[in-house]
Amino acid sequence: MLYPVENKVREVKNLSGIWNFKMDYDNIGIQEQWQKEPLKDTIPMAVPSSYNDLFTEEREKEHVGYVWYEKSFVIPDSWNGKRIVLRFGSATHHATVWVDGTEVVKHKGGFLPFEADITEMIEKSSLEEHRVTVALSNILDWTCIPCGEIIHKEGPGYPEGFHYQETYFDFYNYSGLHRPVKLYTTPKKYIENIVIKTEIKENEAVVKALITSTDEIRVVKVVDEAGNIVSEKAVEKCLNDENKWYVETEMKEPHLWNPGAAYLYQLKVEGENDTYAEQFGLRTIEVTDKAFLINGKEFYFQGFGKHEDSDVHGKGMDEALNIRDFNLLKWMGANSFRTSHYPYSEELMMLADREGFVVIDEVPAVGMCFWDGNSVFAGNRVNDDTLEHHKDMLADMYNRDKNHPCVMMWSVANEAATHEEEAVPYFKEVIETMRSLDDTRPVTMVHTTGPDGDKVSQWLDVICVNRYYAWYTDHSHLEVIGLQLENEMNKWYNKYHKPIIMSEYGADTIAGYHKTPAVAFTEEFQCMYMNEFHKIFDKLDFMIGEHPWAFADFQTKQGLNRVDGNKKGIFTRNRQPKMSAYMLKERWSEN
Repeated sequence: MLYPVENKVREVKNLSGIWNFKMDYDNIGIQEQWQKEPLKDTIPMAVPSSYNDLFTEEREKEHVGYVWYEKSFVIPDSWNGKRIVLRFGSATHHATVWVDGTEVVKHKGGFLPFEADITEMIEKSSLEEHRVTVALSNILDWTCIPCGEIIHKEGPGYPEGFHYQETYFDFYNYSGLHRPVKLYTTPKKYIENIVIKTEIKENEAVVKALITSTDEIRVVKVVDEAGNIVSEKAVEKCLNDENKWYVETEMKEPHLWNPGAAYLYQLKVEGENDTYAEQFGLRTIEVTDKAFLINGKEFYFQGFGKHEDSDVHGKGMDEALNIRDFNLLKWMGANSFRTSHYPYSEELMMLADREGFVVIDEVPAVGMCFWDGNSVFAGNRVNDDTLEHHKDMLADMYNRDKNHPCVMMWSVANEAATHEEEAVPYFKEVIETMRSLDDTRPVTMVHTTGPDGDKVSQWLDVICVNRYYAWYTDHSHLEVIGLQLENEMNKWYNKYHKPIIMSEYGADTIAGYHKTPAVAFTEEFQCMYMNEFHKIFDKLDFMIGEHPWAFADFQTKQGLNRVDGNKKGIFTRNRQPKMSAYMLKERWSEN
């Protein structure tokens, strides 16, 4: 899937802004076919944003089920004769979309884009103004990722119809149209997709491009950052598919994309009718038993697990916030982050390409573990439908992010119950699916199961582990961290002989809370806590990275161990530093 761009033959209209919005309190809108006419009794709603925090009452914020969005739009006369596409950056989590009351697309999965070709509908319509309607559900069950379920309780202690959405992950289930909604045009014969793969040999690079197009492709050009054409070549049609085109072109003395020193080329595809320029970078990735190498140099991951989360916006995409976060990452000396626990916006990924951040791109497979010993992968929980949806999300994530040079590794799950026997065939198929999609990047997943119980990491390239010694166990006893961490990391390495990233570690910290001697939740304790981890990271030569949890405080569902969200952030939710930010800045600036 290509990102919508404007050029001499393509146009883009952004539908973001204020939409009409209606709560479907009784979840009857689908049955009553609200899409057949303009929505009644609506209120204004910002797109992109999460709707939850824009309300002042709990009934709306915690609503379980459907909400409805509506927006009018006009197609310019200049678009006559062009292909017209309606595109959503994301809709969390289940969406049905109608144009002028006619269904055009359904989508399942809240963190990846989808679109509908509405050309024929527009051409047949006599309307001067059109109406797009979206029915959006935030309900999670065991057939989707993230996983969840609706809990119903009844009896003398509960009101009639009592129910709530249970989620098994530690972030708030924000809902809404979280990313931009766009209309864009292409010629009727158009370039549909571009897959770029590269090889680097000494002072030469080979760029291989597979192009899917109904247009007749003429030539492919590689353009450098200065706008110079550094390579140009005619394209050959693939014999087994009339809509597939292939080209290999060579470049002398290429500029490499390096962490912190990005260099971006454009692959400009020119057809008889259409043209498209796809951005890419040149870099190599190699994994050994103790190292992760980018362009032949050992790379140590220093950065964070993050969230798309902020005051007011929730998970709504915010360009200003993205810039602020990246400036803070650079200020600290961070070089990487994980898209915990779902793919982030395309706009942020393009910014990471430009700014030179290394990204571990994670599919939204979170919530696949119980903490009470009950099984997730057996019985009627994770099932064949979950697996198919999981594989669909892998494909969607790959198809969206395949050409981003910042993406160095795929993560296929976070904190799944990989100790269960039933998880073995499940994740074997998941990992094989990811490798079948992309043979150029390593594959990982993030563990909470220990090395003695884990049954799936033999198929991974890198081991990622989340650990909270002296926080959720042996609380506040910092003296146990080093012993427990070194013992477990050695077990992981001796079992699999693969490099390890500590993908989460940290302690909840209340900004401005100080005490001597340090106690849990103080800023001093957070620094002391992480330093115990760092002593072992520096000692073990197979440790290739540290990602403290988390970059910033973020919102979660209510719980006894959460006071208005998760407070493990190195920054507050409004991006102000805690003491630990200066401690990490000093540590990372030395590396």
